[in-house]
Amino acid sequence: MAAATELAAYAEATAACERCRLAAGRTQVVFGSGSPTAELMFVGEAPGFHEDQQGVPFVGQAGKLLDRLLGGIGLTRSDVYVANVLKCRPPGNRDPQPDEIEACESHLFRQVELIQPTVVATLGNFATKLLSGRPLGITRVHGQEQEVTLGGRSVLLYPIYHPAAALYTPAMLKVLESDFARLPELLGREPAPAAAPEPLLRAVTEAPVQLGLF
Repeated sequence: MAAATELAAYAEATAACERCRLAAGRTQVVFGSGSPTAELMFVGEAPGFHEDQQGVPFVGQAGKLLDRLLGGIGLTRSDVYVANVLKCRPPGNRDPQPDEIEACESHLFRQVELIQPTVVATLGNFATKLLSGRPLGITRVHGQEQEVTLGGRSVLLYPIYHPAAALYTPAMLKVLESDFARLPELLGREPAPAAAPEPLLRAVTEAPVQLGLF
């Protein structure tokens, strides 16, 4: 329970963060959600409109697809931890800026340190480049695990396309499903029984999101 208590205390302290310009336009800080002792942690890029309103990461259409992909490998949100590189929504869902990432990254590193996951799955370009320390984009490295040191300990970094990529390009769904299917193996678990296929969520028609999808 110590990890849960420390994580909750850190989340409370972060709620007042004003390290960068994004503090002026946010509704609230979107710290993260899920199990404080999760073996598997997902890291996206930044909150969108719905996340900013609700204070929880991945609650829009991409979040629904994330839930579906997790269900396909026998997991739920309560089994994992989900966070973003940035804790505040960029205006208009634009891409995170380098100075914003620099101002916010220590929050993410502290989350990793407290949660102590075995596998950190990065969703999209920004999270992958930050946590791998390499400039290679998600198109080149998705599905290729690598050992890195995060939060003072060795973890398995596993880059995956952001779920929103499949909402804009439905053909990406198969790639996402294939990459997610390897997660039980990386966690040292037996693969979950294959779930019956469902139709892809409706195509996104909202304003463009900030994600570095490809």
